[in-house]
Amino acid sequence: MSIRFILVLLFFSTLVEAQEAGQQARIHQAIQGASHYAATVLISESGASRCDYEMLDGEWLVYEPAWHTGQVIWGLLAAFELTGDSSLLQTAIKAGDWWADLRMEEPAQLRGFLAALHDGDVENHLINFTTIADGTPGLFELSRVTGNSKYADIATSAGHWAMQHLFIPEHGLLYDIIDSKTGEIWKDKSPHFPEGYPLTIHDVARPNNEGFLFADMYRHTQEERYLTFFKTLCQSLVDKQSDNGFWMDYHPNNIEKQKIHPRFNIWNAESLLVGYELTGEKSYLEAALRTARAVQLWQQKDGRMYYTNRPDGTFDKSSICGSAAAFAGIIWLHLKAQGYDEFDESIERALAFVLNNQFPTDHPDPNLRGAFLETWSKTKDGEAWLRVRDVATAFGLRFLVQYLQQMD
Repeated sequence: MSIRFILVLLFFSTLVEAQEAGQQARIHQAIQGASHYAATVLISESGASRCDYEMLDGEWLVYEPAWHTGQVIWGLLAAFELTGDSSLLQTAIKAGDWWADLRMEEPAQLRGFLAALHDGDVENHLINFTTIADGTPGLFELSRVTGNSKYADIATSAGHWAMQHLFIPEHGLLYDIIDSKTGEIWKDKSPHFPEGYPLTIHDVARPNNEGFLFADMYRHTQEERYLTFFKTLCQSLVDKQSDNGFWMDYHPNNIEKQKIHPRFNIWNAESLLVGYELTGEKSYLEAALRTARAVQLWQQKDGRMYYTNRPDGTFDKSSICGSAAAFAGIIWLHLKAQGYDEFDESIERALAFVLNNQFPTDHPDPNLRGAFLETWSKTKDGEAWLRVRDVATAFGLRFLVQYLQQMD
């Protein structure tokens, strides 16, 4: 081997190492900016997430605050694990304390459940169980990080109540909606459909395995009944998955309007991957793979994904869903860890989108400094909405931290 050839190899090796070091530094910088934003802007003095920022009038709008707060907690803890910044942990604890205060004592039939109101408004007194199911992973993580079981205990209490009161064994589903004032479980009506709509069991109940709540309950308590229940829901997801890799029979997917929600199906896939890691059941992995491959078709060349996607592969460009772009990256990374390299290009595109679409830390609007992008756009009564949602930052943090940990 000639000296010239060796020198060329050394040059390109050094160049690649420099590029990788530069990429890592950029990711660290993005995490630092986004985590500071999450800790100082997204979480309010009360401990709850401010949720959605309306860019046109500069106001924060509360929307499913329990769910949103749970996502931000998880993102903060991921950043804390990487950076060791104690201020992120302290903010996560404040947010966890807010969550813990949602435990219900009244009415008596809801004791042990959580007042995770849909809009955070006592006048809108409905609880959607999914808000709890996929809002709680950050609580279990908070207990693991702090050694304080309070947060996981609260989440376990709510999940146990759901097992007892919401589960429909013959269908493998849990009812969605509970009235926080009366304790009524909505079995024949739904806020998601117009009055008079001919509801089926699939319109008022879902597998509700998003967030893998019952797997976390098992890991927290080591009680086998929770693992058994989690496996039941995983099998329900396998059985009810549509041929296209999604779960078209369940809200917020809508088969009549031909709409597929950008995160709902990814949550189901994430829970199935947790199920596979716990049990080794191949059918869980195979179902998750179908979803992960189908979601790839939504991704644009620059890594973006949109809010409205359709079964025929078309989409609306009105709203960019940054949280879905990052969340897809998370499950693709999980599958890469299982040996599936087919997602490598998609992972890199997701990374590019998150990094290239972060508001600068010196942005003129302090409500956006360091945030990751999401453009939730709607028009109602002639009024345009354009919102940047906290979940873009929450999922973006999780994705970037996992990328660094896994690809290092």
